[in-house]
Amino acid sequence: MERPASIVKELVENAIDAGAKRLTIHIELGGKKQVRVEDDGEGMEPGDARLAVERHATSKIRRAEDLAAITTLGFRGEALPSIASVSHFVLRTRQRGAPSGTELRINGGVVASETEAAAAEGTVVEVNDIFYNLPARRKFLKSDAAESAQVSKLTTQLALAYPEVGFTLTSAGRTVLQCPPSPSLHDRLYQLYGERNDLVEVQKNAGGLRVFGYVAALAETSAQGPTRGAQHVFVNRRIVKDRTIAHAIIDAYSRASIKERSPEVHLFLEMPPDAVDVNVHPTKAEVRFREQSVV
Repeated sequence: MERPASIVKELVENAIDAGAKRLTIHIELGGKKQVRVEDDGEGMEPGDARLAVERHATSKIRRAEDLAAITTLGFRGEALPSIASVSHFVLRTRQRGAPSGTELRINGGVVASETEAAAAEGTVVEVNDIFYNLPARRKFLKSDAAESAQVSKLTTQLALAYPEVGFTLTSAGRTVLQCPPSPSLHDRLYQLYGERNDLVEVQKNAGGLRVFGYVAALAETSAQGPTRGAQHVFVNRRIVKDRTIAHAIIDAYSRASIKERSPEVHLFLEMPPDAVDVNVHPTKAEVRFREQSVV
């Protein structure tokens, strides 16, 4: 856990894995005071809620072999206990169809209480006072505005990857982002960025891979166009930073433009889960391809 945005990422990924169709994210003081993520996913029964905050406890892989072909966003079972160890943590959850829910309160990794509670179906996680017990770590957090911007950027990326899920982000009572569930990537792009005639749709199937998305039109990367733009690259709907892909994008544009440019792209790669290893980076930000040259 590096910063509030790391917490938002893990909690939202858990919610998506739980089948959530609507997500509400709320932050206070850039997430330093509070991060709250509420979902309408399948929820947890009391035993699973207890297990979810234990280290290395995961319901997302059944056998060791499952690690070779991961289809969920989370899988290590480290996120919730890591978050709970550096905050005042509250988990409220109710399994679909269950008469009541469970509330767990954890302070700095120590379970303070576990009670039966009234709760909506789904899960709410509140993370208060991040790094309150690690002042040296807290000192390295950036300003409230900078941390808010990171959360907003990450939420935008997750919303792009999952257009069928509704996202709402609020900060100190202000709505930063509101995207109802939408039927397509095109509609979600419009929700986030408005009408964008400077982006063109791309699509290709080759070598067991599918590439699709929206990229800066060549006219926009000529002399008067912007040199840099947001580059969102997703592999099996997981946001990643990958040097191979980044280089391929720059190389492709350099054939049509003399100046080196890093234009805006929202690019999705889909491939069989066993063709990519997502377990090579602590925060799952990088991946390793079985056949890099094909990619």
